[in-house]
Amino acid sequence: MSSLSNGAQRANGGKAAPARLIALPYWLAEFARIRTAVLTALGCIVVSLTALLLAVMQLGDAEERLQQSQRTRDAAYTRYAHVDNEKRDIRNFQPRYIELRARGLIGAEKRLEWVDAIRQVQEQRRLLPLSYEVEPQQNVQLSSALDLGDYQLQGSRMRLHMDLLHEMDLFNFLADLHQRSFFAVQDCTIKRLGRAVGAQGGPTLGADCTLNWVTLGNPAKLAATAAVAASSPGKEQP
Repeated sequence: MSSLSNGAQRANGGKAAPARLIALPYWLAEFARIRTAVLTALGCIVVSLTALLLAVMQLGDAEERLQQSQRTRDAAYTRYAHVDNEKRDIRNFQPRYIELRARGLIGAEKRLEWVDAIRQVQEQRRLLPLSYEVEPQQNVQLSSALDLGDYQLQGSRMRLHMDLLHEMDLFNFLADLHQRSFFAVQDCTIKRLGRAVGAQGGPTLGADCTLNWVTLGNPAKLAATAAVAASSPGKEQP
């Protein structure tokens, strides 16, 4: 083998044969000319995609803020409408409320005023002596639901006995009393009394009635008032 190689070298003038080069694709050989443009294009694509992603994220945040703003606006409009309705109700019902409060329906019960009203009607109508007994106040349970807000319907039962000259004394008495306070007649019984022959000016009838004096009280406010009164220091006793 060495003799053959030496013969080949001698045939080529004593020089070694050059190594054969591998041919590269034409596009790879020319890539160096456009490499800068390609890298620039890739950079622009990356920057564009990043900007697009940020824009989509900002758009989502903007839509969420818009929805939150709309919810806040709707809640504010609802509160405004509620306040406006309350103002209209107050304007419409305030005179009636003041009247009912003055007549004792709203607030704490006023037993002294009831007693005074009974006395005044009795004197004005020149009625015969009467007697009554008032039971402790209790909450009234209604047969059907009634929206009273923060108030509770309360009632105090009064058992009333009257001696009458005639039936109209009782009717006039109850009518006049209705003008001064609020109550409901639960029941009323009228009996004829035996009277001696020739007796003048004495009662001919006796009436036994049960009245329910009603008030609208605020339990929370009354409890707070009682708590404040209980917590207030009293005077020292000697």
